[in-house]
Amino acid sequence: MRGKLSIIAGRSNPKLATSIAKSVGVELTACDVRRYSDGELSVEVMENVRGHDVFVVQSTSSPGNDHLMELLIILDALRRASAGRITAVLPYFGYARQDRKTKPRVPITAKLVSDLIVTAGANRVLTMDLHAGQIMGFFNVPVDNLYARPVLLNYVKEHCGDADICIVSPDAGGVARARAYAKRLNAELAIIDKRRNNPNEVAEMNVVGDVSGKVCVIVDDMVDTGGTLVKAADALLENGATNVLACCTHAVMSGTAKERIPKSRIEKLIVSNTVFHSDLPDSNEWLERLSVAPLIGEAIKRIHSDDSVSLLFGSETN
Repeated sequence: MRGKLSIIAGRSNPKLATSIAKSVGVELTACDVRRYSDGELSVEVMENVRGHDVFVVQSTSSPGNDHLMELLIILDALRRASAGRITAVLPYFGYARQDRKTKPRVPITAKLVSDLIVTAGANRVLTMDLHAGQIMGFFNVPVDNLYARPVLLNYVKEHCGDADICIVSPDAGGVARARAYAKRLNAELAIIDKRRNNPNEVAEMNVVGDVSGKVCVIVDDMVDTGGTLVKAADALLENGATNVLACCTHAVMSGTAKERIPKSRIEKLIVSNTVFHSDLPDSNEWLERLSVAPLIGEAIKRIHSDDSVSLLFGSETN
C-alpha cells in the first residue's frame, strides 16, 4: 500500500503547484528554500515525509539552471528523509531541444539532465508535452508524458465555432502533433517549410498546403522568442488565410517575445500555465492562458492509486 500522498512545490511555478494540490485535495507540504550570499541553495523539508508518496512540482523554466538545481536538491533531501516514492513533476522540461547531436562535439543535454534527475532521487517522472517523445527513453525510471491537447482543443472548439479551420505545423518535426489536432477538429492540415540560419533566427518560410479563406491555427509544443510564430502568421496571411491563432503548450516567452507577439498579426496566442510569468495576466487581447492543473492533479491521483494514466486521454494518445 502506498504511503500518504504529499505534494511539494519548487519556486518555478507556485501558482500552478497550489492549483494542483487543490485539485488533488491536499495541502502543499512545507519546504523552505534559501539562497546563501554566494548563490548556493539550501533546502529543508519542514514536515515528516517518511514513507510518503511524494510529488515534487518544478518546471525547469527560466532561470532554468537555478530551477533545475533547486529540483535536484529537493529530490536529494526527500531521498535522505526516507520518502517512500518520489515523483518529479515537470510541467515543462527544459533542455528538451538538445535531444540529439546536430553537429560534432556537442552534448545531448536532455539525456544529461534526465540522468541528474534520476540520480538525485526521482523514482518516476510526470511531465507534459515533451519536445520529442523519445526523451522518455532518456530516463531509467517510468515516465508519464501528459498532453495539454484536450485543454487547448476545447478552447479552439468554443471560440472558432463553425469556421473553416486549418491546423498548421510550424515545421516538419511537428507534423504528428498538428495531425492529432486536425483529426479531432476534422480540419485540414498545412505545414510551414522553415529554414534557419542560426538558433532562434528564421531565414525563410514557405507554406505547404491550401490555407486560402481559412482560419489557421498554428500548433507547437512551445513558444520561445516568438520569431517562428510571427513569421509563420505573416506567411499564412500572405497565402490567403483569413486570420491566425496559435496554440502552444509551454509559454517560454524569452527575449523580446512579450513585446513582439502583441505587435504581430497573430489574433490570439493560446497557451497553458506550465511556465509561470508574474508579469502576464491569464487573459488579455492577445493572450489566453489555460490551466492544466486539473489534468496534472488527476494524473497524480491515478499514479498514487496505481491506476492507468493513459485512460485520461482515451484516443488522445494517438
